[in-house]
Amino acid sequence: MIAKDLRVSVRSVQRWRQMWDEGGPRALRSQGPASLPRLSGKQFAQLEAELAKGPAAHGWEDQ
Repeated sequence: MIAKDLRVSVRSVQRWRQMWDEGGPRALRSQGPASLPRLSGKQFAQLEAELAKGPAAHGWEDQ
């Protein structure tokens, strides 16, 4: 029920429960991102600029 309500796998809920049992609420705190961003600042800026152009600029229907 919890997994369905949160739209996650049953295994995720099981892991969360185990973490809670072993470390309480603190164990459920986010550890932050698992890795460094793969895009450089320049690449991210280019991506933002392209996204701002909207879907039609890239061959997709715009609703």
